[in-house]
Amino acid sequence: MRHKSHKMTTKDTKWVLGHKVTPHETSGDYDLMFAETPPNVQGPPPHFHNAFKESFLIVEGEMEFFVNGKTMIIKAGESVDIPPKTLHTFGNVSDKPCKWINIHSPKGFRDFFEEMGMPENEDNATEKSLAPEIINRVMATAADYDMIIKV
Repeated sequence: MRHKSHKMTTKDTKWVLGHKVTPHETSGDYDLMFAETPPNVQGPPPHFHNAFKESFLIVEGEMEFFVNGKTMIIKAGESVDIPPKTLHTFGNVSDKPCKWINIHSPKGFRDFFEEMGMPENEDNATEKSLAPEIINRVMATAADYDMIIKV
């Protein structure tokens, strides 16, 4: 039996808080994304998810993670697994881009990227994704996406 595969196109790619995020369709109960973070770009504010399990796999470069009070550098080929209710954030503190894969389980967190992101082909999308009004919207609505921000 042949299964039709669903291919995502660049029109689905968005800049979210300074990170270039491309969601991929899955048949399982998880969201899968490929992301690229330019050099010296911060991640989201420290947060946790009540229900989501989250995993990161670094494909190229390295990313600094802060997980439950501990800071660590995760390099290409390494991963980090974040259980629910675990305070975390991440950022690219290096001078090289970082490419990474992100999984949220169960499905549902992709909506955050869809709602908060700027289409990749929009003028100044990277800068717009970091605009104060976007940051304020993230802070005001993050809990709606099970992203509990701790500042």
